[in-house]
Amino acid sequence: MAKRGRYVYAWARPMVTADAVVFRFVGGRAQMLLVRRAREPYKGCWAIPGGFIEMDEELEEAVSRELEEETGLRGVSLEQIGAFGRVGRDPRGRVITVAFMGIAARGGGKIRGGDDAAEARWFDIERLPENMAFDHEEISGLAIGRLKRKKVYRVQVRAG
Repeated sequence: MAKRGRYVYAWARPMVTADAVVFRFVGGRAQMLLVRRAREPYKGCWAIPGGFIEMDEELEEAVSRELEEETGLRGVSLEQIGAFGRVGRDPRGRVITVAFMGIAARGGGKIRGGDDAAEARWFDIERLPENMAFDHEEISGLAIGRLKRKKVYRVQVRAG
């Protein structure tokens, strides 16, 4: 690991977050895990679990940590699905997020809101809340499209 120190640059740097789109299957229906934000910005709105990465943390570690802190969910295998960096996506400043997706083990386990999430809840992917925080509707749409192309989706939906 590189030696940590203080770096000063003449140009602004974006902040980086990692978000976890997690699915489960119940009765042949796909559900997605969301959290209700406890703080501004978007206090009270539903969002994908995630948050800022630490300076000495790998992206995969950050997304797993944030998922556990905000929902209590652990052990989900997550794959990177893209980066989202539209200017203005976060009112706190220039923030780029790296999105991951995964499928929780059977049933998804017990979840609870924690850290800066007031609540955690599973939603049917066909009935997600409107006006989600940040650009999470866009990220959700991409992840749902990928899920529907996976064999596990077709198998689970037929089995339901």
